[in-house]
Amino acid sequence: MTITLIATKCRDWQLSLIFICFFILPASAKESPRILIFSKTAGFHHQSIPKGIKAIQKLGIDAKFDTDTTTDARQINTENLKKYKAVVFLNTTGDILNNEQQSAFENYIRSGAGFVGVHSATDCEYDWPWYGNLVGAYFVSHPQQQEAVLKVHNQKHPATKHLPREWKRKDEWYNFKWVAPNLNVLISLDETSYQPGRNKMGENHPMSWYHEYDGGRSFYTALGHTDESYIDPMFLQHLLGGIKYAIGYKK
Repeated sequence: MTITLIATKCRDWQLSLIFICFFILPASAKESPRILIFSKTAGFHHQSIPKGIKAIQKLGIDAKFDTDTTTDARQINTENLKKYKAVVFLNTTGDILNNEQQSAFENYIRSGAGFVGVHSATDCEYDWPWYGNLVGAYFVSHPQQQEAVLKVHNQKHPATKHLPREWKRKDEWYNFKWVAPNLNVLISLDETSYQPGRNKMGENHPMSWYHEYDGGRSFYTALGHTDESYIDPMFLQHLLGGIKYAIGYKK
């Protein structure tokens, strides 16, 4: 009787160990992808940045990716960047990285990582040509904030598949003094739908795009100036789709 009881307990213990090894351990060992939200400014500072940070953090909770946030350029170093699948430049402005940090970021993208630029990410690092090609354009001007019509060209990308062909919204509409060639344009701006002011771009006025660059993935949206953007479900889904692309989600 005693021997049978011991044998039964041993079998139960072995079964418990097997359950732990095959079910519990793999689940805990699987880490969620992590992104870094970088929002340093050395020029104009957007008041919507805190709202943007909170919105992306909430997107991360819902979409199962982790987020860190910083304005400290010293975090852009080789060792620290290894933690992240993608880095979001959220309304960054001006000259924000020194030569060593620029080199670390270039190597990070070349390792196959992702980049997301939001709004004024095109209003920084004008003297760093590699960055210009990564983000895809450089800002030059904007008219007053107003409603305009956006034309959605690709409804298969995760950043735009939820959008209508024509999307009317209010934001700060950027003009660019330079746009990189061979971008995959997702959204463009209809200049006949608003008062574009000076520096008109005409029919070719991109607002959001993606491309592969120097071994990595880059997504940019010129939307995201206003506070209201970060409570707008359509914009947030647009931004989430861009983050997923940069992270490397297949679907």
